[in-house]
Amino acid sequence: MLALMAAGSVFFPGLFMLSKQTLRHMMGWSEGDAAIVSTRLVSSIQAVMASSAGCVIASSCRDVMEDRHWLTDTYILFATPYFAYDIYAMFLCYWHKLQVKGHEEEEEERGGVRSMGAAVMGYLRRERLMVLHHVFMVAFCFPASLLWRQGKGDFFQGVLFLAELSTPSVCLGKVLIQYKKQHTLLHKVNGGLMLLTFFSCRVLLFPYLYYAYSRYASIPVYTVPLVAPWQCNLGAALLWPLQLYWFTLICRGALRQFITGRSNSLPLPISLKADHDGCCLTPRNGCTSHQEDRQTHRD
Repeated sequence: MLALMAAGSVFFPGLFMLSKQTLRHMMGWSEGDAAIVSTRLVSSIQAVMASSAGCVIASSCRDVMEDRHWLTDTYILFATPYFAYDIYAMFLCYWHKLQVKGHEEEEEERGGVRSMGAAVMGYLRRERLMVLHHVFMVAFCFPASLLWRQGKGDFFQGVLFLAELSTPSVCLGKVLIQYKKQHTLLHKVNGGLMLLTFFSCRVLLFPYLYYAYSRYASIPVYTVPLVAPWQCNLGAALLWPLQLYWFTLICRGALRQFITGRSNSLPLPISLKADHDGCCLTPRNGCTSHQEDRQTHRD
C-alpha cells in the first residue's frame, strides 16, 4: 500500500517537473507558461489513466456488488497523492498569473500581491471549491473507497473513475484560452465535447449509480438512499451539487460565447465595439469567469 502511494507521490510531481523543463528548454517557453501547460498535461494524463482503469473495472464486474478487480484498490492508492499535488500545482499557476500584467484580479485594487501569504489567501478565495473538492477526495473518499466499502462495489468505483473523461477537454480549453485561441474552430469543437462529457460523466454519474444499484437489488430507485451506506449518500450529497454548479457555469459560458459569436458576425456601432470585445467567458476547470479575458483584451 505504501509503495503504491509513494509511487504516485513521485510520478505526478515528477511528470510535472519533466514536462515543465522540457517546454522551457526545447520550446523556449517562460517559467509561467511552461508551469501552466504542464499542470494541464498532468491532469489530462491522470484523467486518461483513471478513465482507462474505470472502463476496465466496470466492464469486468458482472456482479456490481460482489465482483472484484485488482486494479480498483491499486489505482486508488496510486492516484490519491495526485490530489495533494494538484492543489500545489494550481497554486503555482495562480502565482505565475499574478506576475503577468492583467491577471491580478482581486489583488489589483490593492496594488498587486505583496507577499506569498497574500497570494495563498487570494488563491484559496478564488479556488476554494476546487481546493475543498480535492481535500474531500483525500480525507473522505480515499478511506471510503479503500476501507469502508470492505471490498464490495468495485463496479461502482470503476464508474466513478469514468468521471475523469471530461478533464482532458477542460484542460485543452484552458490552454487554448491561455494562447487567445478561444475564437477558433478547435475551441468551439472542444467546448461542445466538454459539454457532452461533463454532462454524461459527471452530472448523470450519481443518478446512474443509484439506478444501477436499484436494478441490482430489485428495489425502486427512490428507496436506494434509504438502504445505501451513509458514506455513499454523504459523498453524493456533497459532490453532485458541485458538479451541477460547474456544469451550469460551463453552459453559461458556452451560451455567452455563442451570443458573442453571432454578434461579431453583425455590424456593430463603433461605440459598442469596446464593450462587446470583452464579453467572452474563460473556463476554469468547469468554472467560468470573464474578468481575466476582459483584462487581457484591455492589454
